Amino acid sequence: MSPQKTAANQAAKTILQVIQLLLFLYLFLVSINLMGASMKMFGKGFAETLINNTANPLVGLFIGIFATSLVQSSSTTTSIVVGLVGGGVMTVSNAIPIIMGANMGTSVTNTLVSLANMNRSEEFKRSFSASIVHDFFNLLSVLVLFPLQQLTNFLGAFAEWTEHYVEVWGLVGGGAHAPNFLKTITTPAVDFLKHLTGELPWLLLILSFVILFLALQQIVSALRALVIKRAEAMFDKILFKNGFRAFLVGLVLTLAAQSSSITTSLIVPMAGAGLLTLHQIFPYTLGANVGTTITAILASLVTSNPSAVTVAFAHLLFNVCGIVIWWPLSRVPLGLTNWVTEKATVNKIYPLAYIALVFFIIPLIVILLFR
Repeated sequence: MSPQKTAANQAAKTILQVIQLLLFLYLFLVSINLMGASMKMFGKGFAETLINNTANPLVGLFIGIFATSLVQSSSTTTSIVVGLVGGGVMTVSNAIPIIMGANMGTSVTNTLVSLANMNRSEEFKRSFSASIVHDFFNLLSVLVLFPLQQLTNFLGAFAEWTEHYVEVWGLVGGGAHAPNFLKTITTPAVDFLKHLTGELPWLLLILSFVILFLALQQIVSALRALVIKRAEAMFDKILFKNGFRAFLVGLVLTLAAQSSSITTSLIVPMAGAGLLTLHQIFPYTLGANVGTTITAILASLVTSNPSAVTVAFAHLLFNVCGIVIWWPLSRVPLGLTNWVTEKATVNKIYPLAYIALVFFIIPLIVILLFR
Protein backbone atom coordinates (compact mmCIF):
# COMPACT_ATOMS: atom_id res chain seq x y z
CA MET A 1 0.00 0.00 0.00
CA SER A 2 1.35 3.45 -0.91
CA PRO A 3 2.30 5.97 1.79
CA GLN A 4 -0.50 8.25 0.62
CA LYS A 5 -3.14 5.53 1.03
CA THR A 6 -1.71 4.56 4.41
CA ALA A 7 -1.88 8.17 5.61
CA ALA A 8 -5.43 8.54 4.25
CA ASN A 9 -6.55 5.34 6.01
CA GLN A 10 -4.95 6.49 9.24
CA ALA A 11 -6.65 9.89 8.98
CA ALA A 12 -10.03 8.25 8.33
CA LYS A 13 -9.50 5.92 11.28
CA THR A 14 -8.63 8.86 13.52
CA ILE A 15 -11.75 10.77 12.40
CA LEU A 16 -13.94 7.76 13.19
CA GLN A 17 -12.30 7.42 16.63
CA VAL A 18 -12.92 11.11 17.34
CA ILE A 19 -16.58 10.77 16.29
CA GLN A 20 -16.91 7.66 18.48
CA LEU A 21 -15.38 9.48 21.45
CA LEU A 22 -17.63 12.53 21.03
CA LEU A 23 -20.75 10.39 20.56
CA PHE A 24 -20.19 8.32 23.67
CA LEU A 25 -19.05 11.35 25.66
CA TYR A 26 -22.38 12.95 24.76
CA LEU A 27 -24.25 9.79 25.82
CA PHE A 28 -22.24 9.78 29.06
CA LEU A 29 -23.36 13.35 29.82
CA VAL A 30 -26.95 12.46 28.90
CA SER A 31 -26.83 9.49 31.30
CA ILE A 32 -25.59 11.68 34.16
CA ASN A 33 -28.36 14.24 33.59
CA LEU A 34 -30.95 11.47 33.11
CA MET A 35 -29.87 9.84 36.37
CA GLY A 36 -30.24 13.18 38.15
CA ALA A 37 -33.67 13.78 36.57
CA SER A 38 -34.94 10.36 37.65
CA MET A 39 -33.58 10.77 41.19
CA LYS A 40 -35.24 14.18 41.42
CA MET A 41 -38.58 12.55 40.54
CA PHE A 42 -38.02 9.98 43.28
CA GLY A 43 -36.57 12.20 45.91
CA LYS A 44 -37.23 15.93 45.58
CA GLY A 45 -40.48 15.98 47.54
CA PHE A 46 -39.00 13.69 50.16
CA ALA A 47 -35.92 15.92 50.34
CA GLU A 48 -38.07 19.00 50.89
CA THR A 49 -39.92 17.22 53.72
CA LEU A 50 -36.62 16.17 55.31
CA ILE A 51 -35.03 19.60 55.12
CA ASN A 52 -38.02 21.56 56.41
CA ASN A 53 -38.05 22.47 60.13
CA THR A 54 -34.59 21.01 60.85
CA ALA A 55 -33.07 22.63 63.94
CA ASN A 56 -30.49 20.04 65.08
CA PRO A 57 -27.17 20.88 63.33
CA LEU A 58 -25.95 17.25 63.32
CA VAL A 59 -29.21 16.07 61.79
CA GLY A 60 -29.02 18.95 59.31
CA LEU A 61 -25.56 17.79 58.22
CA PHE A 62 -26.75 14.24 57.53
CA ILE A 63 -29.96 15.47 55.91
CA GLY A 64 -27.77 17.43 53.50
CA ILE A 65 -25.82 14.26 52.65
CA PHE A 66 -28.90 12.05 52.33
CA ALA A 67 -31.11 14.49 50.44
CA THR A 68 -28.35 15.37 47.98
CA SER A 69 -27.49 11.69 47.46
CA LEU A 70 -31.16 11.10 46.60
CA VAL A 71 -31.47 13.91 44.06
CA GLN A 72 -27.77 13.82 43.00
CA SER A 73 -27.57 17.60 42.89
CA SER A 74 -26.23 19.92 45.57
CA SER A 75 -27.81 22.77 43.57
CA THR A 76 -31.27 21.25 44.16
CA THR A 77 -30.65 20.86 47.90
CA THR A 78 -29.18 24.36 48.14
CA SER A 79 -32.12 25.88 46.26
CA ILE A 80 -34.57 24.22 48.65
CA VAL A 81 -32.59 25.56 51.61
CA VAL A 82 -32.41 29.05 50.09
CA GLY A 83 -36.18 29.03 49.60
CA LEU A 84 -36.75 28.06 53.23
CA VAL A 85 -34.31 30.69 54.50
CA GLY A 86 -35.84 33.32 52.23
CA GLY A 87 -39.32 32.40 53.46
CA GLY A 88 -38.26 32.79 57.09
CA VAL A 89 -38.78 29.08 57.82
CA MET A 90 -35.09 28.38 58.46
CA THR A 91 -32.24 30.48 59.84
CA VAL A 92 -28.89 30.80 58.08
CA SER A 93 -27.21 29.02 61.01
CA ASN A 94 -29.53 26.03 60.56
CA ALA A 95 -29.02 26.11 56.78
CA ILE A 96 -25.20 25.94 56.90
CA PRO A 97 -24.90 22.33 58.20
CA ILE A 98 -27.26 21.20 55.42
CA ILE A 99 -25.06 23.00 52.88
CA MET A 100 -22.01 21.19 54.30
CA GLY A 101 -23.79 17.86 53.92
CA ALA A 102 -24.92 18.74 50.39
CA ASN A 103 -21.29 19.42 49.49
CA MET A 104 -20.45 15.84 50.44
CA GLY A 105 -23.59 14.17 49.07
CA THR A 106 -23.03 15.54 45.56
CA SER A 107 -19.92 13.36 45.16
CA VAL A 108 -22.04 10.17 45.07
CA THR A 109 -22.49 10.61 41.31
CA ASN A 110 -18.85 10.18 40.32
CA THR A 111 -18.49 7.29 42.79
CA LEU A 112 -21.40 5.52 41.08
CA VAL A 113 -19.80 6.22 37.70
CA SER A 114 -16.60 4.42 38.76
CA LEU A 115 -18.57 1.18 39.31
CA ALA A 116 -18.86 0.78 35.53
CA ASN A 117 -15.26 -0.50 35.56
CA MET A 118 -15.74 -3.10 38.30
CA ASN A 119 -15.09 -6.04 35.98
CA ARG A 120 -11.67 -4.65 34.95
CA SER A 121 -9.47 -4.63 38.02
CA GLU A 122 -6.78 -2.06 37.15
CA GLU A 123 -9.21 0.37 35.49
CA PHE A 124 -11.57 0.07 38.45
CA LYS A 125 -8.74 0.73 40.91
CA ARG A 126 -7.81 3.96 39.12
CA SER A 127 -11.44 5.02 38.55
CA PHE A 128 -12.59 4.34 42.10
CA SER A 129 -9.68 6.21 43.68
CA ALA A 130 -10.28 9.17 41.33
CA SER A 131 -13.92 9.31 42.44
CA ILE A 132 -13.61 8.84 46.22
CA VAL A 133 -10.80 11.38 46.65
CA HIS A 134 -13.63 13.92 46.31
CA ASP A 135 -15.49 12.15 49.11
CA PHE A 136 -12.53 12.24 51.48
CA PHE A 137 -11.78 15.91 50.88
CA ASN A 138 -15.40 16.76 51.74
CA LEU A 139 -15.48 14.37 54.71
CA LEU A 140 -12.26 15.73 56.22
CA SER A 141 -13.44 19.32 55.67
CA VAL A 142 -16.67 18.53 57.53
CA LEU A 143 -14.80 16.84 60.40
CA VAL A 144 -12.76 19.99 61.01
CA LEU A 145 -15.14 22.78 60.02
CA PHE A 146 -18.47 21.47 61.36
CA PRO A 147 -17.41 21.59 65.06
CA LEU A 148 -15.69 24.95 64.45
CA GLN A 149 -18.87 26.32 62.88
CA GLN A 150 -20.95 25.16 65.85
CA LEU A 151 -18.55 26.80 68.31
CA THR A 152 -18.03 30.12 66.50
CA ASN A 153 -20.63 30.44 63.68
CA PHE A 154 -17.76 31.84 61.57
CA LEU A 155 -19.45 30.80 58.30
CA GLY A 156 -22.71 32.49 59.27
CA ALA A 157 -20.92 35.66 60.40
CA PHE A 158 -18.90 35.85 57.20
CA ALA A 159 -21.95 35.16 55.04
CA GLU A 160 -24.01 37.89 56.73
CA TRP A 161 -21.09 40.33 56.44
CA THR A 162 -20.82 39.51 52.75
CA GLU A 163 -24.56 39.94 52.25
CA HIS A 164 -24.36 43.41 53.84
CA TYR A 165 -21.58 44.58 51.51
CA VAL A 166 -23.19 43.00 48.46
CA GLU A 167 -26.27 45.14 49.19
CA VAL A 168 -24.16 48.24 49.91
CA TRP A 169 -22.29 47.84 46.62
CA GLY A 170 -25.55 47.28 44.75
CA LEU A 171 -24.47 43.92 43.35
CA VAL A 172 -27.71 42.06 44.07
CA GLY A 173 -29.60 41.71 40.82
CA GLY A 174 -26.56 42.77 38.82
CA GLY A 175 -24.98 39.38 38.22
CA ALA A 176 -25.14 37.23 35.14
CA HIS A 177 -26.01 33.62 34.67
CA ALA A 178 -23.02 31.39 34.07
CA PRO A 179 -23.13 29.59 30.72
CA ASN A 180 -24.63 26.12 30.82
CA PHE A 181 -23.57 24.66 27.49
CA LEU A 182 -23.59 21.01 28.58
CA LYS A 183 -27.11 21.23 29.95
CA THR A 184 -28.29 22.95 26.78
CA ILE A 185 -27.00 20.22 24.46
CA THR A 186 -28.13 17.27 26.63
CA THR A 187 -31.60 18.52 27.61
CA PRO A 188 -33.28 17.57 24.28
CA ALA A 189 -32.06 13.96 24.58
CA VAL A 190 -33.08 13.76 28.25
CA ASP A 191 -36.52 15.21 27.46
CA PHE A 192 -36.94 12.73 24.58
CA LEU A 193 -36.08 9.76 26.82
CA LYS A 194 -38.41 11.04 29.54
CA HIS A 195 -41.22 11.27 26.98
CA LEU A 196 -40.34 7.85 25.56
CA THR A 197 -40.54 6.17 28.98
CA GLY A 198 -43.66 7.99 30.10
CA GLU A 199 -41.57 9.79 32.76
CA LEU A 200 -41.48 6.70 34.97
CA PRO A 201 -38.67 7.40 37.50
CA TRP A 202 -37.62 3.76 37.98
CA LEU A 203 -37.45 3.14 34.22
CA LEU A 204 -35.47 6.34 33.66
CA LEU A 205 -33.03 5.35 36.42
CA ILE A 206 -32.45 1.89 34.89
CA LEU A 207 -32.04 3.43 31.44
CA SER A 208 -29.55 5.98 32.76
CA PHE A 209 -27.37 3.21 34.24
CA VAL A 210 -27.50 1.18 31.00
CA ILE A 211 -26.43 4.22 28.95
CA LEU A 212 -23.81 5.15 31.55
CA PHE A 213 -22.14 1.72 31.58
CA LEU A 214 -22.20 1.44 27.79
CA ALA A 215 -20.88 4.96 27.25
CA LEU A 216 -18.15 4.68 29.88
CA GLN A 217 -16.79 1.42 28.45
CA GLN A 218 -16.66 2.93 24.97
CA ILE A 219 -15.08 6.18 26.21
CA VAL A 220 -12.26 4.28 27.93
CA SER A 221 -11.75 2.23 24.76
CA ALA A 222 -11.68 5.35 22.57
CA LEU A 223 -9.36 7.16 24.97
CA ARG A 224 -6.94 4.27 24.85
CA ALA A 225 -6.89 4.28 21.05
CA LEU A 226 -6.98 8.01 20.43
CA VAL A 227 -5.79 9.95 23.45
CA ILE A 228 -3.37 7.95 25.56
CA LYS A 229 -0.43 8.06 23.14
CA ARG A 230 -1.19 11.38 21.47
CA ALA A 231 -2.53 13.60 24.26
CA GLU A 232 -0.76 12.28 27.35
CA ALA A 233 1.99 14.84 26.91
CA MET A 234 -0.60 17.65 26.60
CA PHE A 235 -2.31 16.62 29.84
CA ASP A 236 0.99 16.24 31.70
CA LYS A 237 2.75 19.33 30.33
CA ILE A 238 -0.12 21.77 29.81
CA LEU A 239 -3.48 21.19 31.51
CA PHE A 240 -2.27 19.19 34.52
CA LYS A 241 1.38 20.29 34.59
CA ASN A 242 1.06 21.40 38.22
CA GLY A 243 -1.54 21.51 40.95
CA PHE A 244 -2.56 25.12 40.32
CA ARG A 245 -3.28 24.48 36.62
CA ALA A 246 -5.30 21.37 37.48
CA PHE A 247 -7.23 23.47 40.03
CA LEU A 248 -8.03 26.09 37.37
CA VAL A 249 -9.14 23.41 34.86
CA GLY A 250 -11.57 22.00 37.45
CA LEU A 251 -12.87 25.47 38.33
CA VAL A 252 -13.39 26.64 34.71
CA LEU A 253 -15.00 23.39 33.56
CA THR A 254 -17.40 23.45 36.50
CA LEU A 255 -18.34 27.05 35.78
CA ALA A 256 -19.14 26.00 32.21
CA ALA A 257 -21.06 22.86 33.21
CA GLN A 258 -22.72 24.37 36.32
CA SER A 259 -22.29 20.99 38.01
CA SER A 260 -19.36 19.59 39.98
CA SER A 261 -21.03 16.16 39.67
CA ILE A 262 -20.56 16.26 35.90
CA THR A 263 -17.00 17.64 35.89
CA THR A 264 -15.74 15.25 38.57
CA SER A 265 -17.48 12.37 36.77
CA LEU A 266 -15.79 13.36 33.50
CA ILE A 267 -12.39 12.73 35.04
CA VAL A 268 -13.26 9.15 36.07
CA PRO A 269 -12.86 7.56 32.60
CA MET A 270 -9.60 9.49 32.10
CA ALA A 271 -8.30 8.05 35.34
CA GLY A 272 -9.55 4.58 34.37
CA ALA A 273 -7.69 4.83 31.06
CA GLY A 274 -4.49 5.75 32.90
CA LEU A 275 -4.38 9.27 31.45
CA LEU A 276 -4.27 11.06 34.81
CA THR A 277 -2.87 10.21 38.23
CA LEU A 278 -4.57 10.65 41.60
CA HIS A 279 -2.13 13.47 42.48
CA GLN A 280 -3.24 15.36 39.35
CA ILE A 281 -6.93 14.71 39.97
CA PHE A 282 -6.98 15.94 43.59
CA PRO A 283 -6.43 19.68 42.84
CA TYR A 284 -8.81 19.38 39.86
CA THR A 285 -11.47 18.18 42.32
CA LEU A 286 -10.77 21.16 44.60
CA GLY A 287 -11.24 23.51 41.64
CA ALA A 288 -14.55 21.81 40.80
CA ASN A 289 -15.72 22.34 44.40
CA VAL A 290 -15.01 26.07 44.18
CA GLY A 291 -16.45 26.32 40.67
CA THR A 292 -19.84 25.01 41.73
CA THR A 293 -20.08 27.63 44.50
CA ILE A 294 -19.17 30.50 42.15
CA THR A 295 -21.99 29.39 39.85
CA ALA A 296 -24.35 29.50 42.83
CA ILE A 297 -23.10 32.97 43.79
CA LEU A 298 -23.70 34.31 40.27
CA ALA A 299 -27.18 32.81 40.31
CA SER A 300 -27.91 34.21 43.79
CA LEU A 301 -26.90 37.72 42.69
CA VAL A 302 -29.42 37.51 39.85
CA THR A 303 -32.25 36.46 42.17
CA SER A 304 -32.02 39.69 44.21
CA ASN A 305 -32.62 37.46 47.26
CA PRO A 306 -30.27 38.41 50.15
CA SER A 307 -30.84 35.00 51.75
CA ALA A 308 -29.65 33.29 48.58
CA VAL A 309 -26.51 35.45 48.61
CA THR A 310 -25.88 34.58 52.27
CA VAL A 311 -26.14 30.82 51.75
CA ALA A 312 -24.08 30.92 48.54
CA PHE A 313 -21.18 32.77 50.18
CA ALA A 314 -21.29 30.45 53.21
CA HIS A 315 -20.93 27.54 50.78
CA LEU A 316 -17.96 29.23 49.09
CA LEU A 317 -16.16 29.93 52.38
CA PHE A 318 -16.67 26.33 53.53
CA ASN A 319 -14.89 25.04 50.41
CA VAL A 320 -12.14 27.65 50.54
CA CYS A 321 -11.41 26.82 54.20
CA GLY A 322 -11.33 23.12 53.34
CA ILE A 323 -8.82 23.79 50.56
CA VAL A 324 -6.62 25.95 52.81
CA ILE A 325 -6.47 23.08 55.34
CA TRP A 326 -6.28 19.96 53.17
CA TRP A 327 -4.39 20.97 50.02
CA PRO A 328 -1.12 21.45 51.97
CA LEU A 329 -1.96 18.22 53.86
CA SER A 330 -3.00 16.33 50.72
CA ARG A 331 -1.21 13.19 51.89
CA VAL A 332 -4.09 12.66 54.36
CA PRO A 333 -7.02 12.50 51.86
CA LEU A 334 -4.81 10.76 49.29
CA GLY A 335 -3.66 8.19 51.86
CA LEU A 336 -7.24 7.44 52.94
CA THR A 337 -8.28 7.19 49.30
CA ASN A 338 -5.55 4.67 48.50
CA TRP A 339 -6.36 2.60 51.61
CA VAL A 340 -10.09 2.36 50.82
CA THR A 341 -9.32 1.66 47.15
CA GLU A 342 -7.07 -1.27 48.09
CA LYS A 343 -9.91 -2.73 50.18
CA ALA A 344 -12.40 -2.15 47.36
CA THR A 345 -10.30 -4.06 44.85
CA VAL A 346 -10.04 -7.11 47.15
CA ASN A 347 -13.80 -7.66 47.25
CA LYS A 348 -16.31 -6.00 44.91
CA ILE A 349 -18.89 -5.95 47.71
CA TYR A 350 -16.82 -3.29 49.51
CA PRO A 351 -17.36 -0.40 47.04
CA LEU A 352 -21.10 -1.11 46.99
CA ALA A 353 -21.16 -1.24 50.79
CA TYR A 354 -19.12 1.99 50.91
CA ILE A 355 -21.65 3.87 48.76
CA ALA A 356 -24.65 2.45 50.63
CA LEU A 357 -23.21 3.19 54.09
CA VAL A 358 -21.65 6.62 53.52
CA PHE A 359 -24.38 8.20 51.42
CA PHE A 360 -27.58 6.47 52.50
CA ILE A 361 -27.60 4.09 55.49
CA ILE A 362 -25.52 6.06 58.05
CA PRO A 363 -27.20 9.43 57.24
CA LEU A 364 -30.66 7.84 57.44
CA ILE A 365 -29.88 6.16 60.80
CA VAL A 366 -28.62 9.46 62.26
CA ILE A 367 -31.70 11.32 60.97
CA LEU A 368 -34.10 8.77 62.46
CA LEU A 369 -32.27 8.57 65.80
CA PHE A 370 -31.62 12.24 66.51
CA ARG A 371 -34.30 14.19 64.70
